[in-house]
Amino acid sequence: MSAVMDAPATPADDADSGAHPIFANAPRSVEFNKLRKRLIRNTREALEKFAMVRPGEKWLIALSGGKDSYGLLALLLDLKWRGLLPVELLACNLDQGQPNFPKHILPEFLTGLGLEHRIEYQDTYSIVTDKLPQGATYCSLCSRLRRGNLYRIAREEGCTALVLGHHRDDSLETFFMNLFHGGKLAAMPPKLVNDEGDLEVLRPLIYCAEEDLQRFSDAMAFPIIPCDLCGSQDGLQRNVTKAMLNDMEKAMPGRKDVMIRALGNINPSHMLDPRLFDFAGLSIQPKDI
Repeated sequence: MSAVMDAPATPADDADSGAHPIFANAPRSVEFNKLRKRLIRNTREALEKFAMVRPGEKWLIALSGGKDSYGLLALLLDLKWRGLLPVELLACNLDQGQPNFPKHILPEFLTGLGLEHRIEYQDTYSIVTDKLPQGATYCSLCSRLRRGNLYRIAREEGCTALVLGHHRDDSLETFFMNLFHGGKLAAMPPKLVNDEGDLEVLRPLIYCAEEDLQRFSDAMAFPIIPCDLCGSQDGLQRNVTKAMLNDMEKAMPGRKDVMIRALGNINPSHMLDPRLFDFAGLSIQPKDI
């Protein structure tokens, strides 16, 4: 079951306002402006560096109701308002049937801003609880089911990309979880093509710090929907990794920024993977006598 809402005209859609209506009640402080500019700068860097934008295409923005997806939507709307993002945006929330999910919050928020959006109901929560034992962590299966539905919706809406709100800290946490538990070096890519080859998955916030997104969300007073409605979040290995990285950042400020840059500065000849570097082909060059 789904509903697609067209964007009605709104008085706030006035170029003289100097900003998209989503910023109508944003703070006017110097501190907030610096924060907003930093997030915009980081987002633009990712969009440009990883060639995410092709003018005229349509993106499906996955909106969960958490701080990251709200931040993603606001920053993309900001860029589009400034004429720096020549794509069509469709916000989408997938109601997965979690107990006590506040169904009214996102439709009211998006309609109030005059944003085209789609609200879809698919009871994946019942599928997850049926397949997993009581007390198990639901996140992995829940995420796979959500992604499959979002791919379907993107196709139905004529979108070329599914855009997600994963940020710098998400990518670093994934890297260390793969390092510690998976025996491989891999993080969240900023851009990938799905297995079917017909959709891109984009992460424009890959250089944005979670702390900045939290401060941005607090300042913007987004109507946050918690991600613990199903009660399966406690004890996640990701939380352990997050705590480790936060302790590291406290002890050595700036390490997270250094680490995210390191993920884009790889020297294959100094790793241990013969698939990436021809170690067998290395040989000394005898000197002429």
